[in-house]
Amino acid sequence: MSDKHKIIIDTDPGIDDAMAIHLAFADPQIEVVGLTCIFGNVNQEQATRNALWLAESAHYHCDVVSGASQPLVQAPNEPSYYVHGDEGFGDLGAQSPVGAAHELDAADYIIQMCHAHPGEITLCPVGPLTNIAIALQRDPDLVKVVKSVVIMGGAAFVPGNVTAYAEANIWNDPHAAEIVFAADWEVVMIGLDVTSQVTCSEDDYKLIAKGSPKIGQFILDISQFYTRFYHSVLGEEVCVLHDPSAIIAITNPELFDYRREPIAVICDGDEIGQTVPDSSLSRTPTKIAVGVNVDKVKGLYLSRSAKADAAKARRSQ
Repeated sequence: MSDKHKIIIDTDPGIDDAMAIHLAFADPQIEVVGLTCIFGNVNQEQATRNALWLAESAHYHCDVVSGASQPLVQAPNEPSYYVHGDEGFGDLGAQSPVGAAHELDAADYIIQMCHAHPGEITLCPVGPLTNIAIALQRDPDLVKVVKSVVIMGGAAFVPGNVTAYAEANIWNDPHAAEIVFAADWEVVMIGLDVTSQVTCSEDDYKLIAKGSPKIGQFILDISQFYTRFYHSVLGEEVCVLHDPSAIIAITNPELFDYRREPIAVICDGDEIGQTVPDSSLSRTPTKIAVGVNVDKVKGLYLSRSAKADAAKARRSQ
């Protein structure tokens, strides 16, 4: 068994998705098996195109797989173009990858890969949970072969970010989230309780670009749109590191404080998308991140991301 963390990132790139993916590509502790793509920050077609381009731009050989284009039950919400830009990469236009997506769809790919590597693969969904829920519906035994599910999503004890109650990924498909949280497997929730505390400034991104003039410059470029959005809602010139925090929680779980409690997801009404800790539920408790060592998580993000070009160069040899 490899000593690396084998992960499948389920993603809707997305600015902070791109940051998380390049972080994972640069981390020698991680083997990214595949990028499964989902609607959310952008539409599903854009997400797949962006994921293909991110892998190619880093010379990283992993599968890129198209997934669901709409939620399980509810009508789809509009993509978050106002947060991530019209094509998902801030002010940058559409990128043009050379390759094509895997022949399977995301749910079947997740099922196949997790059965091929039982107990080894961590699923890391950083978008809506539709692909994961469909995989569970098709194969309930998936829970027996997945190592863990580390989710960027939810808000247990803090307000949401798209409504007073809901975090965006859960809000975009609450019915899928309810299926995932109700399943009998290890779920780690890296939600707004911790991710909203971890931020980077333009100077931080300039440090990444100094260490990695190609990939780091791309990250600096896309961060500027994200920074303008957060300035409009927070009044601060920062980017919030939602998705990268979930990647770091896989390699460095000791940097987070957790409490275990079952989670229910509200699927209708004004509070739709809320993730509610409920100790009375007879379901497997979720490992909810409630505290974070901000300085160390941010420091790891910066130091690992600054080595992205070096990691790319090694792969290109």
